[in-house]
Amino acid sequence: MAEQPQLPAPEPPEVARRDRPFVLEALRQETVGGLILGLATVVALVWANSPWQASYVAFRDHEVGPEVLGLHMSLQEWAADGLLCVFFFVAGLELKREVTVGSLARPAQAVLPIVAAVCGMTVPALIFLAVTAGDPRAERGWAVPTATDLAFCLAVLAVTGQAIPGSLRAFLLTLAVVDDFLAIILIAVLFSSGLQPWWLLWAVAGAAVYGLLQHRHVDAWPVLLAVAVAVWLCTQASGVHPTVMAVVLGLLTRVGPAPSPVERFEHALRPFSAGLAVPAFALLSVGIPLSLASLGSALTDRAAVGVIVARVLGKAIGVFGGAWLVVRFTRARLAPDLAWADLFALATLTGIGFTVPLLVSSEAYGVGTPRDRAVTAAVLVSALVAATLASVLLRRRHRHYAARGDGPA
Repeated sequence: MAEQPQLPAPEPPEVARRDRPFVLEALRQETVGGLILGLATVVALVWANSPWQASYVAFRDHEVGPEVLGLHMSLQEWAADGLLCVFFFVAGLELKREVTVGSLARPAQAVLPIVAAVCGMTVPALIFLAVTAGDPRAERGWAVPTATDLAFCLAVLAVTGQAIPGSLRAFLLTLAVVDDFLAIILIAVLFSSGLQPWWLLWAVAGAAVYGLLQHRHVDAWPVLLAVAVAVWLCTQASGVHPTVMAVVLGLLTRVGPAPSPVERFEHALRPFSAGLAVPAFALLSVGIPLSLASLGSALTDRAAVGVIVARVLGKAIGVFGGAWLVVRFTRARLAPDLAWADLFALATLTGIGFTVPLLVSSEAYGVGTPRDRAVTAAVLVSALVAATLASVLLRRRHRHYAARGDGPA
């Protein structure tokens, strides 16, 4: 009897799934997240300006979910109130880690980027209010130009400034953490409407339970997830924007000897946040008709003009000026391997804003209103201008360091 040919043994699961860790690790890189976010933006704009524009609008406005607790929402609202909570929870985890064991735990090192972040939000707000003075409805969006988009900034920095010292990236990371925290405070203060005290009380109680579980070292993720979902439901019903409580839960997460819950949760959720949550929000928020009329409105609407001027000039002036004032009047100093030209290039880069500005615009002016569309166009224009200017400056600094042999040419 002829011998039967031997079939190859099936690949073990770890081999069959060998590409999965690579993909997840790639998604944990802020630069990759920035590229995916950029791709989602392009898809939204192309789709919304194609012959299939009606399908984009129908997709964006399609409502799903139960009526209970006001959860029958459009996909755009689910992205803003649901998926973005993952992004802000990760931001809360990052802030907790930095405050506890990171750069913000050492005041002498943290003061420079902290002040730069505060000034980098204050100056754009003041410029916006100056441009929109006398128009109360336009003034409602003063918080739109304040926030920085870390993913996009890191992507531009990685592409154009490879030879620049790593301390500049550390400065940007610290600045962005403070920026995110202040942005959440603004959202909580400005855009919590129709407050329902009892629901808010239940949300706070749920957050307290989460904190107690963390204190007691209860690490069973199904239990923690159930509590987090309950907190989200109560916050959603309370009238407070749910992203606020997402940051609170991140701050309540335990930090300790590695791998602590902060590190484990951030490691597990960052791919979902960077690869799905934020890009989905962009896909459902950025799709506006681009025409001469819409671009014209971005250059004539006072709120839109305020956004462009405040983001491109205000962020650069605020970040650079804040850092200069700290060095001028305190004992704080730039990192020894950095020059003021590096910091100015970084300050220009912080004019790139995306996720939080779009969220604030929709809350301030109403989703899809003419002014919201004009401001959305202004956010895109200002991000493009800031990215272009920063790329030129960072590339010059890259060549400077590469010529000295400090990095790749």
